[in-house]
Amino acid sequence: MSSQTATFQEYTMGQLVLPMDFSDLIPDDHVARVIHTFVEAVDNDLFFAPYEGGGRPAYQPKMMTKIVLYAYTQKWYSCRQIARSLRENLPMMWLAARQEPDFRTINRFRSERMQDILTPLFTRLVELLLDEQYISMDTYFLDGTKIEANANRYTFVWRKSVEKHEARLQEKLTGLLAHIEATIEADASEAGETPERVSPQKVREAAEAVEHEMHQAEAEWKVEPDRLVRKEKRAVFQHVRKIHRTLSRDYLPRLERYESQLATFGHRNSFSKTDPDATFMRLKEDHMENGQLKPGYNVQMGTENQFVLGYSVHQRPTDTRCLIPHLELLRSRSLPFPKQLAADAGYGSEPNYTYLLEEAPLQAEHPFLIPYNTLAAETKPSFTKRIDKIQNWDYDETNDWFLCPNNRRVTFRGYTSRTDAAGYRRDFKRYESEDCSDCPIKAFCTKAEGNRQVFWNPTYEEEKAKARAFLWSPEGAATYAKRKVEVESVFGQIKGNRSFRRFHLRGLEKVTLEVGLLAAAHNLLKVAGGRSAFRCFFVFFSFYSKKSGT
Repeated sequence: MSSQTATFQEYTMGQLVLPMDFSDLIPDDHVARVIHTFVEAVDNDLFFAPYEGGGRPAYQPKMMTKIVLYAYTQKWYSCRQIARSLRENLPMMWLAARQEPDFRTINRFRSERMQDILTPLFTRLVELLLDEQYISMDTYFLDGTKIEANANRYTFVWRKSVEKHEARLQEKLTGLLAHIEATIEADASEAGETPERVSPQKVREAAEAVEHEMHQAEAEWKVEPDRLVRKEKRAVFQHVRKIHRTLSRDYLPRLERYESQLATFGHRNSFSKTDPDATFMRLKEDHMENGQLKPGYNVQMGTENQFVLGYSVHQRPTDTRCLIPHLELLRSRSLPFPKQLAADAGYGSEPNYTYLLEEAPLQAEHPFLIPYNTLAAETKPSFTKRIDKIQNWDYDETNDWFLCPNNRRVTFRGYTSRTDAAGYRRDFKRYESEDCSDCPIKAFCTKAEGNRQVFWNPTYEEEKAKARAFLWSPEGAATYAKRKVEVESVFGQIKGNRSFRRFHLRGLEKVTLEVGLLAAAHNLLKVAGGRSAFRCFFVFFSFYSKKSGT
C-alpha cells in the first residue's frame, strides 16, 4: 500500500501580495461603494463651508462623512469603535484611504462639523430617491418612537417638586425681607395685598444692604468700651450676620437654582440633570421591567416604501402635539410636500385636523388618513347600545335639540369655551335636559346630581366626520392598511436589527443629528440592498451627472 503525503497551499505572511489596491476585494454592490459614490456626487462647497481655514490641515470632510455614515450602517456608534474599525475593517480602510483619525477627531467631526452638513446632505439623498423613482411623495406615513437619552436614569427633576419648594422659599423670603426696610420700599404683608414675587436680584440687593449693616454693627461692637453695651451690640451684629449668611449662602443659591430649573422646563414637566433637553417618558423597553420612566426623546419619522423622507426630534412624550411642528419642518425644506398623510390615532385631535384642512398643502382627494382616538370604539356594536352616548341620540336640526333615550328634550342653552394646556381654545355648545329628576335610566346616563348636560363641539365633530369619510373610502382604507408595514418596519430595522436603543450624544441638536445619521444610513442600506450593482452605479452616476452638469 502506497503512502500519500499531505500538501498545503503556500502560506508566507511576509510575502508581498498583489494587487496592492484592495478595493477589488469589495463587492460592487457593497454599501460602502454606494456611500462613496453618493458623497462624491455632492458639491464640495457643502462640506468645505464650515471650515474657516488656517492652522493644521484637517481631514478631508468627505472622507469623514463616508466613514461616519458607513459606521452607522454597521451598528458602530461609539467613536472608539469607529476608530478601531479604521485599522481592522476593509471597507472602512478603503473609504478612509488608509488614514486613521483618532476617536476624538471623529467625535468632534460628528458632533460639531456635521451640524451644518447633514440636513442638506439628507435632502440631497431624498432628491436622489425622487429622481430615480424609489419614492413618489404621494403618501407620507408618519409615526413616532421613543428612544432613551444618554443620561442618568435617576437624575430627574420634576416641575411640581420645584414649584412646591420654590413657593416655600418665596414665603420665607417675603417674611425675611419684610424686616429689611432698606431694601423693601412697600410692605408686602398688608391686608388684602398679594406679596410680590421675590426675584434673585431683589435678594441680592437685600444681601448687599444687610452686609453693609453687618459691617457697621461689627465696627460699633469692636470699639464700644462698655462691656454690657458691647455685649448687646455684639448680639445685634451676630443677628445681622446670621441674616446675611442665610440670604447669601442659602436662600439666594436655592432661588437661582429654582429659577434656572423652571426656565429649563419650558413646556415640559421634567428633565434630566445630565441631559437637560431630555424629558422623562415611559418607554416600552425598560431595564427593570417595572414601567419606570426614563429620560428620552420622541423621534418622529415619515416614510414611503420604507425609505425615511423626513425626521424630527421632540421633547414631548405624546405624538399629538408633534404633528404640526414636524409638518412645518417639512414645509421649510426645498423638497416637494407630500400629497397625502397617514398616521395612527395618536395624532387625531382638533388642532391637528384644523391644521391639515386649512394650512397644510395636501393635494390628494383624501388629504389625510388619521383616525381619532374613539373611532375604533364607535365602530363596535356595543357602542351603539350605550344610552349615555350622545352620538346614539336623535337630533332635531331645526329646533337644535337632542332627544334622549327617555324621550326628553336636551335643548341648547348657550355657548362656552375651554383652553387646554397648550393654549388651544375649543368652542362648545351646551345642552341641558329639561328634567331628569324622575328618569328611571338616569343612573345609566349620567352621574351628575342635576339634569344631564352635554357639551358638543361642532367644529371637531365636523372634522371627525371628514376623517371617517377619508378612512372608510376604498382608496383610503387600502392606503391606511399599509401604515403598519411602513414606518413600523423602519423603527424595527433601526431599533432591532441595528440595535440603536439609546442615543450616544447629548442635547436636542446633537440628538437630532444622530437621528439624521440613522435615517441616511437606513436609506443607503436600502438602496444598496434593493438593486443590482449595475443599477446602483447607474442611479448614482445619473445623480452625479445632473448635479455636475455633465
